[in-house]
Amino acid sequence: MKTILIVDDNDVFRNRMKRGFTRLGFTVYTAAGYEEAMQTIGKNCPTRAVVDLKMPGKSGLTLIRDALKQAPDLRVVVLTGYGSIATATDAIRLGAVSYLAKPADIDEILQTFQKENEYEVGEHEFSPPTLPRVEWEHIQRVLNDCNGNISATARKLDIHRRTLQRKLFKYAPLEKNKQN
Repeated sequence: MKTILIVDDNDVFRNRMKRGFTRLGFTVYTAAGYEEAMQTIGKNCPTRAVVDLKMPGKSGLTLIRDALKQAPDLRVVVLTGYGSIATATDAIRLGAVSYLAKPADIDEILQTFQKENEYEVGEHEFSPPTLPRVEWEHIQRVLNDCNGNISATARKLDIHRRTLQRKLFKYAPLEKNKQN
């Protein structure tokens, strides 16, 4: 039986995903947060889950950890608008099969579920992101939290608006290729 749990605090997104997976023949369960998701997992035992990282209350990372304790065979994909290398690594280490940035469509999510252990993260394999990369990701998260408002973002970051605009004008810094 094809079952999936969609956990996202955004009602519109959650319902859109539910309709899409229902059309593909899935039995779909939805939850707006941690508590509702844990109850659904205990009651219905879905085989797959799409979990938002940032939700009110407990985070998606906490949900992954606790859900996999309760249902070890559950395959979890993290879907978030607040992606970073650090949270992706944490999600994979906790047992998620993949980590996708929003907006992702249902086909991308299904392809991710079909892959076997897309990521293998070992202690020796992780190299930290560069400082410019971390700065860029942080600016993007704060900008997203401020709904794209440059002035509000600059105030939260405690930098001048023009400085922020210069930083945003640059492309995201690339990670150094360490395979040379």
